[in-house]
Amino acid sequence: MESSGITAAQEPHSISSPFHTYTSLILKSSILCCANGLRQRENLHAGEVGGWIRRERMTVMISDEIDILLEKTSRSFYPTLKYLPKKIRGQIGLLYLLARVADTIADSKAGETNLLIEALNQYNEAAQGRSSQLPDLIDLAEIQSNPDEATLLRNVEKVVDALEFYTKEDQIRILECLDVIVGGQILDLQRFGIAKEGGTISSLESEKQLDDYTYRVAGCVGVFWTKMSLAHIITLPEKKQELFFENGVRFGKALQMINILRDIPEDLRFGRCYIPGPSLKEHDLEPKDLLESSNIDKFRPLYDSYLELTSEHLDAAVDYIRMIPDRQFRLKAASMLPVLIGQRTVTLLRDGNILDSDEKIKVTRDEMKGYFKKLLRALFIPGGVRRLLEKNKNL
Repeated sequence: MESSGITAAQEPHSISSPFHTYTSLILKSSILCCANGLRQRENLHAGEVGGWIRRERMTVMISDEIDILLEKTSRSFYPTLKYLPKKIRGQIGLLYLLARVADTIADSKAGETNLLIEALNQYNEAAQGRSSQLPDLIDLAEIQSNPDEATLLRNVEKVVDALEFYTKEDQIRILECLDVIVGGQILDLQRFGIAKEGGTISSLESEKQLDDYTYRVAGCVGVFWTKMSLAHIITLPEKKQELFFENGVRFGKALQMINILRDIPEDLRFGRCYIPGPSLKEHDLEPKDLLESSNIDKFRPLYDSYLELTSEHLDAAVDYIRMIPDRQFRLKAASMLPVLIGQRTVTLLRDGNILDSDEKIKVTRDEMKGYFKKLLRALFIPGGVRRLLEKNKNL
């Protein structure tokens, strides 16, 4: 399934969503930040900016064949991916495809849970180079409602073979992240089974499981993103690198916590409760009680504690962006947008009744456009970004 960052599609949480959760807003915003920001920063004419964008669009990222798979599998992600620095865009695109294969397997709505888990294990073992035998995914391809995902499953061998385009060091970085993602998908299937509407609601069993889930869904992509940045783009003193990694993980966790806290009604509909059962019990609640909007007052203290944790993670995300050198203009600028939207979403969640499935709580498209404009203005005013973030957090 495909989501779009903080405004992800309303389906049960998908483990490959880190690429939308952590990078989609960054990449999409980079188009506007690049065109407008470079014009202001370097006094480029409109024609020059347009020519620069056209040249970027013509760049092959991995190979013609793999690029076609990537473009068809994610029509919104692919065009924006090309605005990342060339040194890392192909690796990020390939990791997305590798994770999308696993995601498509895990999200298959037919078959037995144990068969999906076996297919995921076989796929990951082959991708990691620990086995030479990929799973036979033809039957799974046949039941996919999305024809492009079916094509992806039929071409899984080509996707795995594309790792050879990169250095051993980058292969290790890609496969380490994939290993965590697939492990998370397997855990999700073991806990909840195949997503079906109207079944028994199961919940996570501890706060530790929740933290682990947010790491596997998005925090691990923060690690991968940070490793790629340090290897190819950014130089930081060794003493600062540990904090950079820590903040990168929390950046990802913040965005995934927002997804979880916003999507409670939809997840419950598919039998999944990511709020730990013991924590609910402390407030005299069970997962099924969250189906009743009238229980919001009992749920509110626990819910607000998760919003506070999310706000703390967003603060770490701000620190992460501050550590990116100013010369990495488009990456630094575009990275601000998920934080601004995240802060606004947290405010909306504090004020709304999340248990009311008819109350859609999300940042509107008009608000997002407004954030683009505010961000671009703030970038060229001394202290503008800091003031914008502080004001936005306190709205």
